[in-house]
Amino acid sequence: MSDKSFASIADQPFVPVIVGAHVGGYSLVRAFHEAYGVKSLVVTGATSWVVENSAILEVVHCSDAHDPAVLAATLKGSPFANLAQPKILLATSDSLVDVIALMRDDLDDSWKVPYVGAEPLARATRKHTFEEAAQAAGVTTPATTFIDLGDTAYNVLEAELPTDGYPLIVKPTAPAAWNRVKFEGQAKVHEVATQEELRDLVGRVQASGYRETLIVQDKIPGDDTGMRILTCYCDKDSRVRFASYGRTLIEEHSPGLLGVPAAILTGQNREIVDEAVRLLAELKWVGYANFDLKYDPRDGKTKFFELNPRLGRSNYYVTGTGFNPVRWYVDEYVHDNLPDEFELVEADTESVYSVVPVRTIKWAIARHPDLWERTQRVIKAGGLRNPLHYKAEKHPVRWAKILAAGVSYDRKFHQYYDPEAAFHPGGEPADSDLPRT
Repeated sequence: MSDKSFASIADQPFVPVIVGAHVGGYSLVRAFHEAYGVKSLVVTGATSWVVENSAILEVVHCSDAHDPAVLAATLKGSPFANLAQPKILLATSDSLVDVIALMRDDLDDSWKVPYVGAEPLARATRKHTFEEAAQAAGVTTPATTFIDLGDTAYNVLEAELPTDGYPLIVKPTAPAAWNRVKFEGQAKVHEVATQEELRDLVGRVQASGYRETLIVQDKIPGDDTGMRILTCYCDKDSRVRFASYGRTLIEEHSPGLLGVPAAILTGQNREIVDEAVRLLAELKWVGYANFDLKYDPRDGKTKFFELNPRLGRSNYYVTGTGFNPVRWYVDEYVHDNLPDEFELVEADTESVYSVVPVRTIKWAIARHPDLWERTQRVIKAGGLRNPLHYKAEKHPVRWAKILAAGVSYDRKFHQYYDPEAAFHPGGEPADSDLPRT
């Protein structure tokens, strides 16, 4: 970092510190810049084009941000040691939230860490305990079973495994532990079509050294348009102050990013928000919670899959509605001025968040003509929001890479996703959960 760059950051009233350099991290950087005109410091081991040649951030190298001791040492070194003003520390993945929970006590009071403690964090993000909390709060989830690999003597050949209900979804309960192991075909989420495929997958996971629990979940039929997203902000007393809801148009399908929303049509659904309020009270949650949900055409219910303990990778879908989510962080953790009396605020603006070209959205949802018509209307009205398309950025190389990324996205979706195969006739829900204009 140049002396000039450091001087400009040192003069700011507070400094956002973002750990992670993907599009979700840049979206947070942009949100802070939009709201307050401040630059952020992005902590990462390997930089990426997403944060290169940017006018609104500076990169700080960390050799291993997933090691609590290494990350703590980085945050106590240069340039942070010379910044006396409040610093808001944010993670861009579940595993990095785990790391911050482990090392937060090593930081001084100038660091503002808007996350829950280790115990409620573990309860909410370990899928088996999340399921228990959801049941206690009366929140609907998919049918779920668990496979505990904590016993080194576990024998996958003799174990009792589900015999019907296929296909099933298999996911880890501990993202940090999952990221530390490697095995053939490893992905964020796995789908198995038979008991033999499940047995083979569990065997490979066990052989890799993963010793946490696996979640095995009913696969709800339907394509990406059945997915929903909900982001809620809880204050320090676990009261939900803000909620932003949306309907996924298309998800990422490359193995490393499977399930991450790539395009979202924003809307409202108070019934789902009320369920989340009960669940977050049960969890005694603090800060942001990002929920993955899916509409089930078999019973007409929208079911909660999991809680991500942070603003998600697609968090700019919230900013794009005009309700900048980082203002809640600053108001509570920097200015300490949240009012005691309040009404829950719901984002109510129609917009389309997208990191893919419009042609990719059209191709992906062509089998849902009403949804495409609505999406197209919002886009034509000026409602398209891409977090990477920011006028404050001027560097020509950066813009060239953004344009190239759009072409790459389109190619990857045609490689990894078949909308025809995923389409579920008769699975289209009523459109009442989105605002009408």
